[in-house]
Amino acid sequence: MISFIHSWLPGMPWWLTFEANPLDSLLQGLLAACGISVMCSLMRVHLFLKALSDEKEDSSKEISSPKGEVQGWLSRSLQFWFLAMLLGMVGVRASSLVVLEFCLRAVSARITSGPDTLSSYTYQFLIQCQFSLGCALSCSIHFLQEGALHRSLGLLLAVGLSWFLASQCGRLWRHVAALYPLHSSQRYCGVCITLLTSGRTLLPLLGRAVALAFAVGAFAAAFTVNRHFLSAAESLRFWTPLTICYTLLVVYIQEEQHRRPGGEALMHTVVLRLGALLVLMLTVGTWADVAHILMCFLGEAACLIPAQDLLDCLPEEEEEDEIPSKPPRSWSTESSPRSRLKSSPLPRRDKDL
Repeated sequence: MISFIHSWLPGMPWWLTFEANPLDSLLQGLLAACGISVMCSLMRVHLFLKALSDEKEDSSKEISSPKGEVQGWLSRSLQFWFLAMLLGMVGVRASSLVVLEFCLRAVSARITSGPDTLSSYTYQFLIQCQFSLGCALSCSIHFLQEGALHRSLGLLLAVGLSWFLASQCGRLWRHVAALYPLHSSQRYCGVCITLLTSGRTLLPLLGRAVALAFAVGAFAAAFTVNRHFLSAAESLRFWTPLTICYTLLVVYIQEEQHRRPGGEALMHTVVLRLGALLVLMLTVGTWADVAHILMCFLGEAACLIPAQDLLDCLPEEEEEDEIPSKPPRSWSTESSPRSRLKSSPLPRRDKDL
């Protein structure tokens, strides 16, 4: 059917047609959406535990916590299926470009950031990489299942496992948001006791898992992109501007992040990343690549807009560094005891006494 339609549209770019079975593309999108759901649920659990811990340490300070539990099941389902359909529609080549671009920017930002900002960098990395993580999972599963004899069956089994993990992580987040304050104080829930004792290891474990997923996705993306170029000259024409543009872009993004609030800086960074990739595709890519990059804008918006509660939790640690500390009392020339002694007239003669 697809070949018949393509025969009637000879001017249609080949990249706009399905590279694989539409069912396989949908299964890849479902697997990628499940991966995003797992990461967001665990991220909300960590931030919720951190907010409660900080509130116990400083009860006078108002600390924001993620409020994703107030979202209805309808909005969560619409977001999940929209991401699944969008990740299934975006081609593997466009997904590979998004993965390589994000990996290059993330590594460059990690190198330029200092050791004191490791925690804030991890938060920003996990929140900002949602759609890129879905593209990495899609590229990885496409690379691993390509040419398999029972590809649809393998994808179906992978989607079943990922669906189970996503549902369990979603149940964990709903349980923690509703019952963790009670269960942690009463100490009769095994899940809450485990989170109470070892909840601090959740963020490093999640960061390593996401980094491993991006490492596999970057390898699959590099193989996929290189395979679509016919000669070494075209490959060099693509990789050279990509490396130069994003190396210079990282420097600008790092400066902008210090001038803007946390959530606004992340949204601004996403626009710059995909905007630069869109300009690059207008130079060396095809019109289908441009269309798929425009779809990625919708995917990033679908990931970051519902995660506004996570973005609101970011500036709490950063704002403390921006508030100037009060000068010591010895710096004040009006209230120091020595200044008061100098301002009072001293007796000069005995008659003044």
